[in-house]
Parts: sequence; structure tokens; C-alpha cells
Amino acid sequence: MPTADDKSLDVIFRNARTHSAWLDKPVDEKLLEDAFRLAVMGPTSANCLPMRIVFVKSKEAKEKLKSCLAEGNVEKTMAAPVVAIIGHDMEFYEKLPKTFPHTDARSWFVGNEELIKTTAFRNGSLQGAYFMLAARSVGLDCGPMSGFDNTKVDAAFFAGTKVKSNFLCNLGYGDASKLHPRSPRLDFTDVCKIV
Repeated sequence: MPTADDKSLDVIFRNARTHSAWLDKPVDEKLLEDAFRLAVMGPTSANCLPMRIVFVKSKEAKEKLKSCLAEGNVEKTMAAPVVAIIGHDMEFYEKLPKTFPHTDARSWFVGNEELIKTTAFRNGSLQGAYFMLAARSVGLDCGPMSGFDNTKVDAAFFAGTKVKSNFLCNLGYGDASKLHPRSPRLDFTDVCKIV
């Protein structure tokens, strides 16, 4: 399998930063779709694909989201051109006949609430991470965060569904002049061992 070149690795990992300040520059909706189409290619168990995203872009939707945010997240979130609400569908298994058609994977989950919960959250989180890397790869900056009321977000944006919010990700073009120095990272030998 070919490897990514240095330029690609710089864009996605080494030079990419978490942004809290945003340029007043709109995000083309095609970029959101492009990022999704890349992210959905990442692996999930039994191709369950539980991630669901609401892209909050309009002034009305932003105002609805504002009341769900922790105070320290309001300013940066309202300034972001787009906010992705990354959620996971607790009925993801209903789509398994389409996404994993070669066996009856749906039956593995029906009635097994603990398996549904852990599978949806784990794989939805993985897909959320894939989405951020995909967003970076199409030229967007990301500002992922917690610091919001999940219950309020679910009521405001996922009412009538079985989708639960996981985290938010501000999207747009970050103001690099407002970045702090990069925080230290742990070294391989600090956290890994090969046995």
C-alpha cells in the first residue's frame, strides 16, 4: 500500500492545529460533503457507520445552539462559520442490511442495549475523528470540543430520532495569529510498549 507524502501528513497532522478563533470566511457546503465522503470510508465494526452529523450554519440554528453551550465556548462557537454536531444513531443496526449485507448483522444488536450503546458510541467517536482528519484534508480547520449540554442539543437538533450527540466541532478557516504555542505531546516510549 502506498504511503502519504510529507505534505499530506503536514496538512492532516503535523501542521494542523485546534482553532478557537475564526476568519470571517464562509465554508462552501461542498467541502462539508467532501469531508463526509472521505470520513465515511474509515473502518467501523461490521461497517455499522453510526455517525450522524448536523451542520449548524444558519443564524437561526446558531442561536438555537448558543443556549446549549458552556459559557466559555459561546464566543468561539458563534464565530465559527459552521459547527458540526457529531452524533451517533442508537438504531444504526437498522441500516446493517444495506451496509453489511452478507450476513444478518442486525440480529446481533436487536434487544442488546449494552452492545448497541457501546458500538454506537465507540464507532461514532471513531467516525468523528475520521471526519476531523477529512475536514483538514479538504482545507478546513477544526475546533473540536465538549463543554455543552448534550440533553439540550439532542432536544434541539435530534428530536424525534434515536441520535445522541457526542461532541461538537467548529469548522472554518482558523485565525493562525491567535494560536497559542502547540502543547507538548507524549513520546512513544511514554505511552506505548511492544510485547
